[in-house]
Amino acid sequence: MRNLLLKIYIFILRVYYRILNITFSFFLEPSKAKGRYELKFWRILRLRKGFYTHHYEHFYTTHFGFDKPFFNGKKILDIGCGPMGSLEWADMASERIGLDPLADSYKEFGTDNQKMQYVNAGVEQIPFPDNYFDVVCTFNSLDHVDNLEKSIKEIIRVTAQGGYFLLLSDLNHKPTSCEPASFSWDIVEKFLPHFKLVEEKHYEKSVRGMYESIRAGVPYDHTNKSLRYGIISAKFLKL
Repeated sequence: MRNLLLKIYIFILRVYYRILNITFSFFLEPSKAKGRYELKFWRILRLRKGFYTHHYEHFYTTHFGFDKPFFNGKKILDIGCGPMGSLEWADMASERIGLDPLADSYKEFGTDNQKMQYVNAGVEQIPFPDNYFDVVCTFNSLDHVDNLEKSIKEIIRVTAQGGYFLLLSDLNHKPTSCEPASFSWDIVEKFLPHFKLVEEKHYEKSVRGMYESIRAGVPYDHTNKSLRYGIISAKFLKL
């Protein structure tokens, strides 16, 4: 009975937010409308599944060929981190920064009680010096940025020489209010020659969700020329 009531409540909440989104699209500037949509996503996710962090460590470490000791004393930046504590596992790092333009709003989810540091800023203007971070990551967030070219320049700027940039992203989708940046497999070329491409993998979006599809491990079939979602995983080294 409790699960049924929760499903009904979530359905009503989704309808309510959909009405609000339509209203926002008429009366709010795109960036503010996008922010409200993002918060709606996290609120509904917390109601449906609760917040969970167990999957993050795998994608920062094993997926990209790192072990946990590699991060000893490292400065890590997670761009578009969300409120779920993506770097809570990295207690061996010297700094673990989550960058998100909604970081202040995420306090409603209890982020003040987490060990990682949240910084309220967009990737188009990262408030850190040049060559500052040993590891910079954008997981499921590069297509969310407002200005892709500025974002890429900032990622290159703050990554330390000899440091790594790790990219996981959906691609081949039409721009939406929440994911306004649209790109394809050639996105890797925009990071060259400042970075060296160490590893690149392509996946089909075979199940719902980017992380779930990567775990499913279905290689992208490039012989199938139909335009459809894909997932890119790329590991770069800053020269």
